[in-house]
Amino acid sequence: MSESRDAAVAPGSADSDPDGSEASDAGASAAKEATGAEVSEATGAGESDATGAESTETATDRERRREVATDRWLGIAGAALSLVGLGVLVRQSALVLAGAVGVGYAVYARAGDAPPPTLAVTRSVSDAAPEPGDEVRVTVRAENVGERALPDLRLVDGVPPGLAVVDGPARVATALRPGTAVTFEYTVRGARGDHEWEPLTAITRDAAGARERVSDLDAPTAIACTPELSAGGDLPLRGLTTVHHGRVPTDVGGAGVEFHATREYRRGDPLKRVDWNRRARTGELSTVELREERSATVMLLVDARESAYVAADPDAETAVEASVAAAGQAFSALLDGGDRVGVAALSPLDCWLPPGSGTVHAARGRETLATDPALAPTPSDERFYRSLWLRRFRRRLPADAQVLFFTPLVDDTAATLARRIDAHGHLVTVLSPDPTATGTAGERLAALERRQRLRTLRSAGIRALEWGDDSFPVAVAAATRRWSR
Repeated sequence: MSESRDAAVAPGSADSDPDGSEASDAGASAAKEATGAEVSEATGAGESDATGAESTETATDRERRREVATDRWLGIAGAALSLVGLGVLVRQSALVLAGAVGVGYAVYARAGDAPPPTLAVTRSVSDAAPEPGDEVRVTVRAENVGERALPDLRLVDGVPPGLAVVDGPARVATALRPGTAVTFEYTVRGARGDHEWEPLTAITRDAAGARERVSDLDAPTAIACTPELSAGGDLPLRGLTTVHHGRVPTDVGGAGVEFHATREYRRGDPLKRVDWNRRARTGELSTVELREERSATVMLLVDARESAYVAADPDAETAVEASVAAAGQAFSALLDGGDRVGVAALSPLDCWLPPGSGTVHAARGRETLATDPALAPTPSDERFYRSLWLRRFRRRLPADAQVLFFTPLVDDTAATLARRIDAHGHLVTVLSPDPTATGTAGERLAALERRQRLRTLRSAGIRALEWGDDSFPVAVAAATRRWSR
């Protein structure tokens, strides 16, 4: 295994020490004994390859630690006393005896308390840097390092919200004597981005199950899924270009490969551009002008608002995931073509990579698309302010930049922003993954509204393409043929 994290909880004192300072001191000493090498000694498959993994030690009792009644024995005392009273009233010793037994259970339920979770916790992952879609095996080991038995212990691991558990439950229920340990394993599927495990939740109950204590136990663990960027074919850029040579045809005559016009010969013109056929016919010298091809400055804008996290069915990838994947292909293709490319997100969280080129910029773009919080696999809880975002975006955007806007167009906000950006002189091309379904009347209505937004954008002179079952490169190739007619 490639990564291991150790941690321990100090026994006893957290309830009386709100800051947890005493728990941290005692926990650190306990954790020194619970090293990452212990993982290989625990039961369960997949632990033999944990040797050599580094481990860090920290106090795991982070914040939540409270004791509450479970109400498991609720009403037994009243029922028992009622039986005793009824037995005395009707002079039935059996009822009195049954009531006495009930009173005994009621006393038993109130006699104990939930023990503190004195646990040393280790979490290991089989691969700390998987590719998206790879399966990662997670092993969790908890050892009772205290002096009290834990008669009823339940552990629930804090799986990151962006990862799906595909095999094995991320929880276990057991009992632990002092010095014993429990190990459980489960498998998650890697997804794009950085993923950090939340604290493991430990629930301890007394032997009667009448009271329970809930605690959060830290065992810091993280994985990073950074996909490789592959070019998705030539993208049909619009005519807003820079002064540098590139691949975007312009209406400017000069050096190039496509005929543009002829003009009068000037001293110093290259001989290879002289129109010798015209010279033979008319005796006049003229120079052939070719259509110049220049590079472009392109900003890839990904719609990552909460409304964009939609999918045709629960098991399908969201429109944001499809947009980020397509933006990654566009990023590589544009850089390979000599264009300057940047990345931004339509999101309540700030995401901005200025346009650039070169291998260092390519690495930055790959990292931004893979791990930036604004493009996370799950939506942000922050509120989005359209006007503030637009002002900041326009202020940052270079004057000669055009925008490739990746959005599912599930609401009018995206279409409105596309028109406003285009109206301010930045040519916009909308590339829209189709997240709609047609199973219900509501889904068909949503699909109809989305198609209407596409028609509105096209009628406003904005290029718009969509892709659903077809791959993004196939959709781009079809749109390029259509736009070049």
